[in-house]
Amino acid sequence: MVFFSQRTSLFFCSSLLGLVTFSGFGDRVAAEKILRVDPSELTPAYPVSPPPPRQQPLPEQRRQIENIQETDFSVKALQADYTGDLWVGYGRGLTRINPNTGEILARVNLPNYAIGAMVQDKVGRLWVGSYEGLKRVDPRSNEITAQNLFLPSKRVLSLQVDKRGYVWAGTDNGLALISPDEGLIMTTLKKLPGVSANAMTMDAQGHLWVGTLDGLVRVNTAKAVVMKQIKELPGTTVQTLAIDSLGLIWAGTPNNLLVINSKTGAILRSVTALRGRNVTSISFANDKSVWVGTDNGLLRLNPYTGAVLDKVAGLPSSRIISIAPDVGNKLWIGTSEGLAWLMPKMEKAKAHLAFTRAVQ
Repeated sequence: MVFFSQRTSLFFCSSLLGLVTFSGFGDRVAAEKILRVDPSELTPAYPVSPPPPRQQPLPEQRRQIENIQETDFSVKALQADYTGDLWVGYGRGLTRINPNTGEILARVNLPNYAIGAMVQDKVGRLWVGSYEGLKRVDPRSNEITAQNLFLPSKRVLSLQVDKRGYVWAGTDNGLALISPDEGLIMTTLKKLPGVSANAMTMDAQGHLWVGTLDGLVRVNTAKAVVMKQIKELPGTTVQTLAIDSLGLIWAGTPNNLLVINSKTGAILRSVTALRGRNVTSISFANDKSVWVGTDNGLLRLNPYTGAVLDKVAGLPSSRIISIAPDVGNKLWIGTSEGLAWLMPKMEKAKAHLAFTRAVQ
């Protein structure tokens, strides 16, 4: 009786759990009735042979795979300082180099390596925007001397110094005006049309032009208010901005390079050679020619005619992210796979081996 009670209790508990087990011929018949399956289906079938064992990569191959997945060699920001040195912001940190020799002079220890923008203020301090806020670096000591994390968003995409010397920080959620001495926020412009301040430049009147997800916005720097919005541009999103010697705004979009009147906001022309191309960076050289980086190569243009003067070969990657002309008598090019440089009359660019995947 005790055995019968234990078995009954076990069956009752199993039923409550929705799990019923059967053994023997009678139980098999019961299973067929309850489960309504063909008896052959109750017999598990296995493959004739197991799958071949997975081949594990060798230790050196594993290191290469892990490195490819984890290391970012994209050079998103280049900034020449008042001493003539070049600061390189890339996926592995902030580095200062001698642009004449390529020698590494210093590395700055940043809490976050994802640098998105750099600018130098009027007294020579370097402002570094990362995806974790804003830092001020003293180039004399190569150390962080101030930081501000209370921005509209910690993800800093662009930086600009206005005529008064104040620093504008563009984030993916609006603008902030920073006092360069204290590093404190003076005001914010969170309700920026187009939301994300992807790029910035300053016009001759001292007003700020901001490239956003929805075109261009002109901001009065004295009042921190929007003066004008230019929508419905070809390509919609403005990714990069520069201003030429005539005061004209050059705006790069995912499918165009546009020249815009900074006083009226009128589109003057679309550069023929860049139509249908993803323009990612723009920079003017001392000879007034314009370097234009795309996701498929680097070009030098005549700014008046739009004619292509040069195409650069030998780059670590065809995706160009940042450009710094006339630094150490060289053009410095930041790509998605490292840093390169080009001198006049060179047939192709050369990679800086300290900033490429090939040498670590």
